[in-house]
Amino acid sequence: MKLKSTAALFLTTLLAGTAAMAQTTAPTPDYTLSYNVGVTSDYRFRGISQTTFDPALQAGVDFAHKSGVYLGVWGSNVSWIKDFAGAKDGNLEIDLYGGYKGAITNDLGFDVGVITYQYPSNNAPVNANTTEVYGALTYTIVTAKFSQSTGNFVANANSSGSQYFEVAANFDLGSGFSLTPHVGRQTIPNQTNNAGDYTDYSLTLAKDFGNGLTASIAAIGTNAKDAFYKVGRFDNLGKDAVVVGLKYSF
Repeated sequence: MKLKSTAALFLTTLLAGTAAMAQTTAPTPDYTLSYNVGVTSDYRFRGISQTTFDPALQAGVDFAHKSGVYLGVWGSNVSWIKDFAGAKDGNLEIDLYGGYKGAITNDLGFDVGVITYQYPSNNAPVNANTTEVYGALTYTIVTAKFSQSTGNFVANANSSGSQYFEVAANFDLGSGFSLTPHVGRQTIPNQTNNAGDYTDYSLTLAKDFGNGLTASIAAIGTNAKDAFYKVGRFDNLGKDAVVVGLKYSF
């Protein structure tokens, strides 16, 4: 009986060690490919409604290489191009982006890249298509990011070099809840009385239900000026709002 017990103990220990070694030495995949689809009650970009306060359906695909290189595409319906920019067509936004992210220290990471916001078939007097370069630093839970357009910014004439600076933090509240405060500052050069410049701020509460499903509710506000962000019968696109969303990632 003693010999059998010793042999069984030895075999159990050997198998456990082998399993632990297999877990430890499992190779990191060269890349990951992920997908997401979601719906929001109002698509806000930097605090400004892109759907004139109506809901949006959104989806994206992301490729991430273990080297830190990433690429992605994301899309949403929009209405501001026709409602505010004087276009007769342009109901879709497609974002193409790519960059490189990595770690400087255990607590400090970086992210640099380029993104282009494309609005197929848009025929606004000033083409709405926009490209930006960006760079970000993340220290523990706080991220600071700077973006600058390489040409005209979202259908505004003579607006090359528009800039956006933002700071956000992500607080893990436990049980799948997180809280994200955010503040940003948009500047658009060569606009009368700097009317396009504004500050936006938000506070987002999110709940991760697991299996890729996340719900969120956000309180959003800006000091966007009526002279620039309110046209005709439409209200100021930067007016205060509460926005709810649901997203599934897989």
